[in-house]
Amino acid sequence: MFRLQADYETAGDQQQAIDQLVKQLNEGQERCVLLGVTGSGKTFAMAKVIEELQLPTLILSHNKTLARQIWQEMSGLFPENSVEYFVSYYDYYQPEAYIPGRDLYIDKELQMNERIEQERFSTVASLVSRPDVITVGTVSTIYGLNPPEVFQQNHLRLHVGQKADPQEIVRGLVDLQYRRTTGEIARGDVRLRGEVLDVWMPSRDDPLRVRFGWEGIERIQVCEAVSWEPLDDFEEAWIHPRQFYMTSEERFNQALEDIEHELDTRLDWFESNDGGLEAHRLEQRTRFDLEMLNEVGSCKGVENYSMHFDGRTRGERSYCLLDFFASNGEQFHGGSDRYLVIMDESHVTLPQVGGMYGGDYSRKKNLVDHGFRLPSAYDNRPLRVDEFQELIPQMMYVSATPGERELRHLAEVTGQEVPQGLIHVDGGGGAKKSEIGKPKSKHSMEELLDEIDGIAKMEIRPTGLLDPGIEVRSTEGQVQDLLSEIGDRVSRDQRVLVTVMTIKFAEEVAEYLERMGVKAHYLHSEIDTLERTEIIKALRLGLIDVIVGINLLREGLDIPEVSLVAIFDADKQGFLRNERSLLQTIGRASRNVDGSVILYADSVSPAMEAAINQTVKRRSLQRKHNEENGVVPKTIQKALPEMGTEIADLLSGVAGTGSSGGRRMVAKPPGKKGLEGLAKRFGLGAGVWNSSDSVLENVSQPEWVGDPERLGDEGEDQTVLISRLEKEMKQAADRLDFERAANLRDRIFNLHNATN
Repeated sequence: MFRLQADYETAGDQQQAIDQLVKQLNEGQERCVLLGVTGSGKTFAMAKVIEELQLPTLILSHNKTLARQIWQEMSGLFPENSVEYFVSYYDYYQPEAYIPGRDLYIDKELQMNERIEQERFSTVASLVSRPDVITVGTVSTIYGLNPPEVFQQNHLRLHVGQKADPQEIVRGLVDLQYRRTTGEIARGDVRLRGEVLDVWMPSRDDPLRVRFGWEGIERIQVCEAVSWEPLDDFEEAWIHPRQFYMTSEERFNQALEDIEHELDTRLDWFESNDGGLEAHRLEQRTRFDLEMLNEVGSCKGVENYSMHFDGRTRGERSYCLLDFFASNGEQFHGGSDRYLVIMDESHVTLPQVGGMYGGDYSRKKNLVDHGFRLPSAYDNRPLRVDEFQELIPQMMYVSATPGERELRHLAEVTGQEVPQGLIHVDGGGGAKKSEIGKPKSKHSMEELLDEIDGIAKMEIRPTGLLDPGIEVRSTEGQVQDLLSEIGDRVSRDQRVLVTVMTIKFAEEVAEYLERMGVKAHYLHSEIDTLERTEIIKALRLGLIDVIVGINLLREGLDIPEVSLVAIFDADKQGFLRNERSLLQTIGRASRNVDGSVILYADSVSPAMEAAINQTVKRRSLQRKHNEENGVVPKTIQKALPEMGTEIADLLSGVAGTGSSGGRRMVAKPPGKKGLEGLAKRFGLGAGVWNSSDSVLENVSQPEWVGDPERLGDEGEDQTVLISRLEKEMKQAADRLDFERAANLRDRIFNLHNATN
């Protein structure tokens, strides 16, 4: 069961909003809306709703940084349950494309993040094995996965205390195509000697040793490959097939026949429509892919043939993470509709879901029309927005600034008359009117909220904090003006967020502040997912005083140490400076009692005026509540994070939790190539900081740092490395992480011996 653990209870108007939402959901209402101002405790309210409903829950966010922050908070609130993280595992992804006007073909390029892939694996492992799963994810959840049944059938779960016969485990591994051996063991082998079972998954650098006793499995360990010295203990392990993606021989052969048939049909079509060049392209490429599939079982771009390998019909959607939630609901909670989706910052996330299908289709159309892909490539796609909505039995939209789509949807499902400002033009494409188009008439968000009943609202902050004061200043000399404000905040041990319009300007401002002696860093979409989390941690710890960003500094970023938000080009019209965007950005300063906002602008736009008016109104509402209840505003107190804690686990191939809270081994740690230069990527300063302030020295160093064979690759002086390891050893001891401190001590000892 889901059990929330927190040192505080509901306050302000949280409880009435939670009760209203739980009542609506228990009565079967398909869509609900929670309006919570920044700092009102939306995440805690979401957690209370989950605890009340006792349902597996998917929390959707619009970006990886915010998703990671929610994951951290939910992990703390539900320490006994499985809180998982499911986002795209691409650090860089350039999809295959063709530009007819320039006759330019662009091949697919990608760079996968193996650490995130491990967490995705952990997510599906939890969903098929336990009832108490909370997953925090992004819109990558609407992309294709293998069906839950295939995952359950083709993976083997082992856990301490499991009553299992060693011979049966071996038979299960042989079914997963592992080779049984009695001598030396290699990757893809399994060996049973008495009560000790050794398994070496192809994806790991070290084998797994399972010890059996009278009652079943007593211990699961990862061992060193040569000496078999135990390296780590696990409560639970998921063993994937020797060939990671499996399909039956019959299905595979049928898929090849189907591809061949589709190719012949498409070639005939091109020939009859004077498309000789396109037919030649298509035949050359597809014949080569078929040869590769016959010889090695895969080919580049094999996902474009997924319809045939899945056995789907044209236009039929692929399986996705939502199917795993439906399977979990059916297996553990009495029905496939027994799960909940919470869409955080829905005013951004819902349009993002709707836009994925259109972009994918337009790109594929050029490839198919010009002979680069078969029409079946269309069916390797994300969900359409109507498919997404139909899959979800109940969804709770959460935002400080709900969008028109969510408000219209709430009005429709509750039988209310749709306000004039929410009537949309039909955009076609099979989507519902509630998900497409733009309003016929302009209404402010405040006016729309007053016209719809049933919105759960949290407008009072339990901390008594007022919305930040707002000041509009001229753009002339704005950076120098900001510098003086930053100095004042730094002297009070407070932090600053600066939001600008472009990546280039963000980097330039950060570098200028660095030259002026300010510890600053930029934050934008080109920075690796987990590194963004580390940058935000560094800001909270005071290793960074200022972050300069673009769109990542808006929704949901919870940093109570921030007392000043500066918005450049506040009067520019557009998405980044509309009413909702300004309100969200202003809200980043509402968790500190000294919170204030500076809008740098040469005029006051309608969006600025609306945002300022709402902020002033909310300040008045909160002040009145404080006076009536004797509340003294105080800055939110939030435990400081530790640098690198999740990364250290992920580098070891660990993610998620076992059934009773222990660690779970889920996949491989990255190979040497993936680790080269990783330490450098944690040098978070835009320029060079003083050595005493280096973020790198405060990052918990992964196990491989002390490997002498890799020192040359990093160009690291051994004396400097030993000094860093000694500092990390002391930090680990201060955190009472004595096992980590002892391991570092042994590495330092080995390095001293190597130099002598």
